[in-house]
Amino acid sequence: MQNSPQDLRKKILGRKGEDIACRYLKKNGYKILKRNYKTPFGEADIVATSPNGYTCFVEVKTRETDAFGLPAEAVTRAKQRRYRQMANFWCAVLREEVPIRFDVASIFEGEIEYYENAFM
Repeated sequence: MQNSPQDLRKKILGRKGEDIACRYLKKNGYKILKRNYKTPFGEADIVATSPNGYTCFVEVKTRETDAFGLPAEAVTRAKQRRYRQMANFWCAVLREEVPIRFDVASIFEGEIEYYENAFM
């Protein structure tokens, strides 16, 4: 089944947002470990190591309009729960506990607002 033009547009917009977030992270001393990290619990947009040693699971939300609210407002409790499960899966695969942090990259009109420790 073929993706609709709207689905394709959303994927392109999401990819642009992830690219902006990765550039921001690298510029600020982060090391990108994975993009689009797939787990049984969902897909983490970015997994990176922060300059102070945290493994950061970054949810990237990109919007062109604020008609449905700002991007960061779209990170629901269900999404937060899935990110916690993904982080647990990450540690299980590594077979070690690592310091974890959950961040949100909010991309609006091509500009980034980055929220460290956006949720627990």
